[in-house]
Amino acid sequence: MLGSTGFFAAMAVTIRLASEALSTYEVAFFRNLFGLLFLLPFLFRGRRELPRTRQLPRYLVRCAIGVASMLCGFWALGHLPMAQAVALSYATPLFATVAAVFILGETVRLRRWSAVVIGLVGVLVIVRPGSTEFSLGTLVALSGALLAALVAIQIKQLSRVDAADTIVFYTYVFWVPISLVPALFAWQWPQGSQWLWLLLLGAFGTGGQLLWTRALKIGEVSALQPISFVQLPLVALAAWLLFGEAPTRWTLAGAGIILAANIYIAHREVQLARRAATTAPAEAAKPAE
Repeated sequence: MLGSTGFFAAMAVTIRLASEALSTYEVAFFRNLFGLLFLLPFLFRGRRELPRTRQLPRYLVRCAIGVASMLCGFWALGHLPMAQAVALSYATPLFATVAAVFILGETVRLRRWSAVVIGLVGVLVIVRPGSTEFSLGTLVALSGALLAALVAIQIKQLSRVDAADTIVFYTYVFWVPISLVPALFAWQWPQGSQWLWLLLLGAFGTGGQLLWTRALKIGEVSALQPISFVQLPLVALAAWLLFGEAPTRWTLAGAGIILAANIYIAHREVQLARRAATTAPAEAAKPAE
């Protein structure tokens, strides 16, 4: 998870560097194109046929929402202070908890609802609506977090039928053409070092995704979630060194509140999953009445 966090932090920096000369649409397209090229050797080692699925319409919807989320997130990293953009992206688990209630019918009790409310207070601390420092750009970042939450719910639905590699493969297959459409309206061929940033963007994104998936497979969410938040200080340090950006006290305070709420939600979900896992065998062992 720490390696994944480092890759995602590096990806955020390359997004900012690429966005200095290229449109957000092009940056997103090349991230997906090069990401797919880096991913193919990992997906097809020892395999000679394409992964199969019966959920192509659902993938199309999931990927359209995913590209919209990506565009919002990339725009935020390219135009907002980087630490603020990353801190607001951590609102995704809060929105996902709420979405799971209405879309998946999951039961969320008082303690997790309280954590969600506290996390949203952290969001308000960063955004500070009504203040002179409020910007509509923060709403773009929050829109990206909200759309990412919907994507997380859809991935959970897809994973009930398809394997993880199948989901990743078809996600990239749809992402590339969908992100190409808006990129064509703002097309400008990259020059010189811009190609390097775009290539590294694809490599960092794919590397982070692969390590993140592996981490979740061998570890527990409650233990891994705090490690993933190391991305914020890494990005803040890079933004200070490379772009002269220092995070404001409001960003740091709000991020701390959001992270604490997310850690509690992840810890609580693991507790409930363990309880369900230990209760199910006991229920199954009861004699029929």
